Amino acid sequence: MGQVAAFGEVGIAGEIRGVGNPELRASEAAALGFRRLLLPESDAARIESPPKGLALEPVGSLRRAVQILFG
Repeated sequence: MGQVAAFGEVGIAGEIRGVGNPELRASEAAALGFRRLLLPESDAARIESPPKGLALEPVGSLRRAVQILFG
């Protein structure tokens, strides 16, 4: 699970909502040395070219994020 960053807003039903500036957030995560980034599905679609070395993991729910992190 090391080197994983995440961003997004968690709704009351567990949905992961988009937030502003996803490309900037992805760039900052890569600059800080993160290798994987969990982010809202809607924001993943807005990132045209992910930073080199950063794997994007789009999620639509908190349940899915937990599954990715903990199997």
